[in-house]
Amino acid sequence: MVDLILYNIGQLVTSKELDESKKMDNIEVLENAYLVVKKDKIVAVGTGEVPREYFSPNVEMIDLTGKLVTPGLIDSHTHLVHGGSRENEFAMKIEGVPYLEILEKGGGILSSLKATRNASHKELIDKTLRSLKYMLELGVTTVEAKSGYGLDFENEIKQMEVTKILEHLQPITLVSTFMGAHAVPPEYKENREEFIQKIIDMLPEVKKRNLAEFCDIFCEDKVFSVEESRRILTAAKENGFKLKIHADEIVSLGGVELAAELGTVSAEHLMKITDSGIKALANSNVIADLLPATSFNLMEHYAPARKMIEAGIQIALSTDYNPGSCPCENLQFVMQIGAAHLKMTPKEVFKAVTINAAKAIDRQHEIGSLEVGKKADISVFDVPNMSYFLYHFGVNHTDRVYKNGKLVFERFKRV
Repeated sequence: MVDLILYNIGQLVTSKELDESKKMDNIEVLENAYLVVKKDKIVAVGTGEVPREYFSPNVEMIDLTGKLVTPGLIDSHTHLVHGGSRENEFAMKIEGVPYLEILEKGGGILSSLKATRNASHKELIDKTLRSLKYMLELGVTTVEAKSGYGLDFENEIKQMEVTKILEHLQPITLVSTFMGAHAVPPEYKENREEFIQKIIDMLPEVKKRNLAEFCDIFCEDKVFSVEESRRILTAAKENGFKLKIHADEIVSLGGVELAAELGTVSAEHLMKITDSGIKALANSNVIADLLPATSFNLMEHYAPARKMIEAGIQIALSTDYNPGSCPCENLQFVMQIGAAHLKMTPKEVFKAVTINAAKAIDRQHEIGSLEVGKKADISVFDVPNMSYFLYHFGVNHTDRVYKNGKLVFERFKRV
């Protein structure tokens, strides 16, 4: 007995990889397809007529003629939980004031630091629930959520506790990342060594409380050096964390090479990646998580996606949703930027927000593709194919969303 059959699917992007290469276009795409779901798992995928063996009086059957169906989209890089907003910096950005200059004036991360520290658990929960609602309506079923706006023990723990609570208040799966090394707070400006040690000392307690799976760091000029990043990430690995790194966003310091050296799960941003960085990633299994909406908002150039793809690097695309450099929850828009400005093909874009995004959070064995045995996280879009999805930009294409086999969002009610 099965619970759900989606049939007559116009185009089904299963995101199943067709070989073991790192190619960005090696995913399965089916026409006139069907999906069969039992409880929370996919039990059959195919084309043409649905086998009669799956029919029963109680099965729910949904005709998706002319629709695009994909795995639930995965946003693998966000700063989801934070207080306040930073629209007061927008005019400075338009005038061309560099981000690092805004940071030195007490803006940027440090502005969000104050707002997050002053916010209660309830205020952070209420604010973040709104963002998660937007994301779900856009077809997103899994989101990575970084801390990093507390920058002390109490408030970093508060951010991660909010993430854990939110798991039980809405349907999207949240993957928590500890990013206490997001910036050096003002109280440690003259003693960064003491702050670095405090971050390292927090790691065992974060792990003990099961508040985060990953550890991330902002390896950047005037933030954390390569050696400081190596020290913190090495300590995180020793405490059982999987690793991520913000690298080569504004200045290339060698963070990408460090990612390859340490075997991080992902290296993120990469707008200023060098040829040596590209070579290092190409010779590793590190996922390059690109954030083109950040480039769009900062009015900066984009990461060299085509050059990276041609070198054999696996790419994911994410929103980088945060209150400063990218106050945008819209992964569909990110995908459209990926096509228009990163020059990625439809298959490459969809792979980047499904199976490769799953790899960027080490969930590829359970989500990211619609294969037998995997979770039934499914997004349905009211468009005929991948190309139309990317061509018709600036609108929400979502028709309905299933999480663990259950309908959790429906935009267009059928009569």
